[in-house]
Amino acid sequence: MALIVQKYGGTSVGSPERIQNVAERVIRTKQAGHDVIVVLSAMSGETNRLIELTKKMSANPSEREYDAVISTGEQVTIGLLAIVLEEKGFPAKSYTGWQVRILTDDSFTKARISSIDQDNMRKDLNEGKILVVAGFQGIDSNGNITTLGRGGSDTTAVALAAALKADECQIYTDVDGVYTTDPRIVPEARRLETITFEEMLEMASLGSKVLQIRSVEFAGKYNVPLRVLSSFEEKNKGTLIVSEENQKMEQVVISGIAFNRDEAKLTLLGVPDRPGVAYEILGSIGEANIEIDMIVQNVSHDEKTTDFTFTVHRNDYNKAMSILEAVKEKLGAEKLSGDTKIVKVSLVGVGMRSHAGVASTMFKALSNEGINVKMISTSEIKISVVIDEKYLELAVRALHTAFELDKGNTDN
Repeated sequence: MALIVQKYGGTSVGSPERIQNVAERVIRTKQAGHDVIVVLSAMSGETNRLIELTKKMSANPSEREYDAVISTGEQVTIGLLAIVLEEKGFPAKSYTGWQVRILTDDSFTKARISSIDQDNMRKDLNEGKILVVAGFQGIDSNGNITTLGRGGSDTTAVALAAALKADECQIYTDVDGVYTTDPRIVPEARRLETITFEEMLEMASLGSKVLQIRSVEFAGKYNVPLRVLSSFEEKNKGTLIVSEENQKMEQVVISGIAFNRDEAKLTLLGVPDRPGVAYEILGSIGEANIEIDMIVQNVSHDEKTTDFTFTVHRNDYNKAMSILEAVKEKLGAEKLSGDTKIVKVSLVGVGMRSHAGVASTMFKALSNEGINVKMISTSEIKISVVIDEKYLELAVRALHTAFELDKGNTDN
């Protein structure tokens, strides 16, 4: 007998009929001899509806009361699923986050989990009950309801799996696993049987929307086997996310290609090349709570000036440009320019650690298609490039072929 934690997102429980379907899947897992804990999101669109209600009451509501309101969506779905399971003859019990006692800090709207009380859940599991837990929420040390931030139900599921030492945490969503890249761009993209926590973290941070980043971090930290599955397909194995030591010994060099359309590039030309100039440029950007992604600095031939380029989220472009206008005047820089028609394309794979030539293969593939690389950044298991937006799909298809990720190759 195994302990399985299953998480179902908003689309999976978006209607009474879909909740019935979730119940059938949960029952099959129980009938297979496993203990089951189910973590649910609110119905699709419900959290947004609740947020809009708070905005109608106040333009700046108290964060404590805001969390009290938006945490209620999950309470509906857990109660409904428990009712269905009981109706079908399977003892079940619903738990809100505070009934479990998922203890968090007091950072309303983005709380972090501190500990989880296991006693009541273990007692109910020993009695054969299916437990249905509200995702996305907890309680702080003063008894206030807190929420974990959007996508926090994934984190709830992984945290429960870690605390109870579950055999597997299954995240049911509207896709049937993690693919080598977006199948809408490359129809030949294939589902990966396994991927490492490190690779999944990189993919998530670089634009893949399959899993919330915090949940992958949590799973990696506590070594919780994490599987992504489709809640709309009856027979699928999904993708298992594991630690690197549990990955196959001889794996492919590149596991996947991620991309992000939300990039914008800003450049200050002719900046004085002196100590502290990077802080003078980026300090004001950071103070404005704008996150910086890639940075490139080029020193001129006379070594007296430098060109400084960095990328931000496209939504922050106008704000960043206005800040840099003042910085330009202060530093006496020659010119300020920007570009919102760029994208970032990234190769991800732990195999890079032991294989040479990944960068040269990447740049050759892009060159063959006439695609110019504007910026480059690397890590131990990632190479990212910034290119013109119009070449995104061509670049992804070319790289997918160059690294032999197309269907027909052996899954890693």
